[in-house]
Order: sequence, then structure tokens, then C-alpha cells
Amino acid sequence: MRNLLEFISTYSNWFVCLILEVIGLTFLFQHNSYQSAAWTSTANAVAGTVYAAESEVRHYFHLQTLNEQLTMRNAYLEHEAQQLREILDEQKGDSTYRALSASSLLKDYRLIPAKVVQNSVDETDNFITINKGKADGIHRDMGVISGKGVVGIVYLAGDHYSVVIPVLSSKSNISCTIQHRGYFGYLHWDGGASNLAYVDDVPRHAHFRLYDRVVTSGYSSVFPPGIGVGKIIHVFNSPDGLSYRLQVQLNTDFANLRDVCVIDDAPMRERLDILHAAQDSIKQNSQ
Repeated sequence: MRNLLEFISTYSNWFVCLILEVIGLTFLFQHNSYQSAAWTSTANAVAGTVYAAESEVRHYFHLQTLNEQLTMRNAYLEHEAQQLREILDEQKGDSTYRALSASSLLKDYRLIPAKVVQNSVDETDNFITINKGKADGIHRDMGVISGKGVVGIVYLAGDHYSVVIPVLSSKSNISCTIQHRGYFGYLHWDGGASNLAYVDDVPRHAHFRLYDRVVTSGYSSVFPPGIGVGKIIHVFNSPDGLSYRLQVQLNTDFANLRDVCVIDDAPMRERLDILHAAQDSIKQNSQ
């Protein structure tokens, strides 16, 4: 307390001067219209600048949420567009019922948005790390997609981060089908360009054309049917000459991958469980 009183006593003249300055400026701006207008204008300009900066900062921190929402929406729309293209190409059956089924197919699944925190495209076995894990409902063998198509499969899930094996890995093996054609094979990557992969084991009697679309087959519990993979740009014979090998230009731009969605596979696992139960029932009845 003594030190405080000594400080005030020492600098009392400055405190009195400051108080008088404040009183003088208050009277100046309150009783003179020109100075009051100038002060108001300056204060508004400063406040506007501060508010604008605050708005920019808020907008920047909201971009992550907006990107996640856009990625999820793009995934829904891409899948719906592919399903509707297939419906338009078919000339028989109840098209109204099919349209309703197609538009709601992916919406039956819960998509978990995530951000890519580490990614590589120039290794033989590339890996992607995302910022979501078990605490967010992610576990091993879940499918991962972007707003344009297939990305890969969850390989390892921690509490808050997960590692994904992408299409750009020698360990990747995703069941695909040629849209509208009914023939399927397995998607592989042999290194090289990050926008090209191959579909192997397509039968020799298969009929298709260049630029036909390749989509997921839905024959596993990882991806629902119809998720975009890419389009056929070249056809090769397999080494043994018994099947075709298709070169596919991938939909997903792995070199610029930022936001992804992980597919909650509960509906797919339920569907497979029912299918397996039906198959077991048929076998038991046949015995």
C-alpha cells in the first residue's frame, strides 16, 4: 500500500494532466458538432475495420466445417447422379421406383467427415492419415470416399486418427464393375501416375467400350454399389490371355486430396448377415 501511495504521489501531475485531457476532449466532442462528427466517423471506421477482421477470422475457422459439409454433399450427389444415369439407360421396369431407390441409396449410410493430415502418392505402398478414429465411430475395414469417388479402406484406427490404404497401394484390392455391363473385376495400382489404375480379371466375353464408367460392385461389406471409381481409357490382354486388363482414369485426385468421408458400414454388414443367413438356411434345407 505504501508503495502504491508513493507511486501516485510521484506521478500525480501526470495523472491530473491525463484526467484534465479526458475531460477536455469530452467537452470538445459533446459540444462541438464538427469535432463530434469527425470523432464519430473515425470511430465507426475503426470499428468497421475491427469487425471486418473479426468476421474474416471467424469465416476462416468455419472453412473446415464447410469443406466437410461440401465433401459429404458431393459424395451424395455423385452417387445419385451415377445411379440416375443407370436408370435413364434402362428401358424397362418401374423407373419411378428405381429413381426413388437410387436417390436414397447412399443416404441410408452414415458418412463420417474427416480431413487428410498426411498423404503420399509416389510410393509403392502409399498411406493416408485422417484426423478421425475410434472415438468418432471409425474402425478397420471401413470404406473411404471423396466428393468424386473411391479413396481407399481404413487399415488401422486409433482413438483420434486412422490410417487408410488408398487405391494407390499395391495392397489395395477393390471389387469393381463396369457400369451398365454387369462384368466385374478387381482394382489394382502398379505404381506410376497417381490418376491411373487397372481393373484385372475382366472376362474375355465381356462387352464394353472405352470411356465406360467403372463403379464399386457392392459385393463386399466395404463399399455400397455404384460409388464412382473412374472411366476406361485403354484395354490390354492379361498375361495369360484369358481375361482383359482395363486401364482406368481415376475420379479422385489423390495429389490434391484434402477432405474425405468414411462410410459407416452397419447397413452393409446387416445386408450381408441376412444374405449369409439365407444361404445357410438353403443349405440346411437341401440337406
